[in-house]
Amino acid sequence: MKKKNLVIINNEKMLKDGESIFCDNLDLKVLPEGLSHYYDVEYIVRKSKKRGGQKLNLKNIKISSNIISFISNVLKTFKKNPKFLIISITPYTFLTMLILFLFRKKTILYLWSDGHEEWKYILGSWSVWIFHLMFIVCTKADKIIVCNKRLVKKESHLISISRLDNNWFANKKEPELDKVKFLYVGRLSAEKGIFNFLEIFKKTNLDSELSIVGNPKNYKIKENNVKMLGYISDPNSLKNVYDNHNITVLPSYTEGYPYVVDESLSRERPVIVFEEISYVVNNKKGIFVCKRDLSSFEKTVNDIIKNYKKVQEDIRNNKLPTKESMLRQISNIIGN
Repeated sequence: MKKKNLVIINNEKMLKDGESIFCDNLDLKVLPEGLSHYYDVEYIVRKSKKRGGQKLNLKNIKISSNIISFISNVLKTFKKNPKFLIISITPYTFLTMLILFLFRKKTILYLWSDGHEEWKYILGSWSVWIFHLMFIVCTKADKIIVCNKRLVKKESHLISISRLDNNWFANKKEPELDKVKFLYVGRLSAEKGIFNFLEIFKKTNLDSELSIVGNPKNYKIKENNVKMLGYISDPNSLKNVYDNHNITVLPSYTEGYPYVVDESLSRERPVIVFEEISYVVNNKKGIFVCKRDLSSFEKTVNDIIKNYKKVQEDIRNNKLPTKESMLRQISNIIGN
């Protein structure tokens, strides 16, 4: 049976190197590759000047050097009469959505983060109204997919996103508890709260160290007990990193559905978040919420270490989503 046509449109930047195409964001590799098992996927993205760490295994990728070629690539797909999956709201995807509305095309909007909060922390509060105008227009899509109901008030399809496969649950390693070994996995950007957390970490009296997995860019670490591990994309390498630490920290000010939480829990490592994103707990065991201050943070850490075995027992009772279940959910929503 012939697959139906699906065009995925995203603001992600990618680079073609020879016959291969690379991007930075693993999520934007997993989704189109996974959906290509259900649909004939065409992927429209922007052009990058640097090679990312993720090689895409997808045949039909259109890389656009500017907004004109971006829109042109979208228009060229009309003759196939596909469905359109728009990932996130940005100026590029907003203008694309206007074109699709004009030509009465079927659109599905996929929101996996809170753009209002992101614009606030990246550009400042003054900018939020710009995003909100785009948000009002884009959420008139035929269907909206969200990873968290708080992202949109109108009717939407809630999914559980995941990058986990069976390997994430296998061959778990017992943690070393001789000292507190914190792990942060994510971007080094203001909205992720990592810079604020580093200030808290510097003041702690705990016998501890912190490892950071992410692209350091131009950020320099001066502390001896903070290690930059760089960008790690290989799942097996990333599993080993979780196994070599005993507490994962997610200090973000805003999140949709953070992958690092489930990745850490799959390796039976507890997670600490701050009050701003307490909603990510969602009845899961092993996620601890504290105030964004030294006293509350240290108390939470001490409680976890003191009761670590019990915490791990609780974590084992979680039923975590998998990549396969996520892709099946999204495919069903698109197809119905």
